[in-house]
Amino acid sequence: MNRTEKASFVEDLRERINRAPVVYLTDFTGLSVKSITKLRRSLRVSGAEYLVVKNRLARLAFSQTKLPNIFEDLNGPTGMVLGYGDVVAPAKALKDFAKEHDKKPAFKLGILENEVLRPEQIDRLAKLPPREQLLAELAGAMSAPTAMLAMALEAKLQEMAGLIDALREKRQGEGG
Repeated sequence: MNRTEKASFVEDLRERINRAPVVYLTDFTGLSVKSITKLRRSLRVSGAEYLVVKNRLARLAFSQTKLPNIFEDLNGPTGMVLGYGDVVAPAKALKDFAKEHDKKPAFKLGILENEVLRPEQIDRLAKLPPREQLLAELAGAMSAPTAMLAMALEAKLQEMAGLIDALREKRQGEGG
C-alpha cells in the first residue's frame, strides 16, 4: 500500500469507527482464513463487520476520533468488529462463534458510547437478551398495570350492574 492508499484507508476506517456505536477489538490468533470468513458472515447478519487491520493504521484512525485512547491494546493480531445496529448482537455473535472455535477470537476490549469495556464486561453484554426481546419485556411490564386497572374497573362496573339489578328486582317486588 502506498502513502495515498494508506491515507485513504485510515480516513475510511476513521469514518466507519465514528459511525459505529460499538467497536470490539479481538485477537484472532489461531483462526484460519476460512474461519474468519465464516465469522464475517455471522457478524454481517447481526449488523456488524469484521476487519483485520494493521495496528499502526488503526492507531492513526483512532487518534482522529474522540474515542478514548486505546493504543496500548492495539498490539498483536487485531481484528476489529464495527457494530452499526444493536450493540448486543455482535458481542453475542462473537461469543457464540468463539464457543465453537476453541475460544477464538478472544476479546481484547470494546468501546461503547465512549466507554472502554474490558473482556468480562463484553461477556456480560453478550449474555443480554436481544433488543427486540428486551423491548417486548418492557412493553409487557408497562402494560401490566394498565391491564390490571382495566380489569378492576370492569369488575366494579359488573358489581354496580348487579346491585342495580338487585335494587330493581327489590322495588318491583315491593311495588308489584
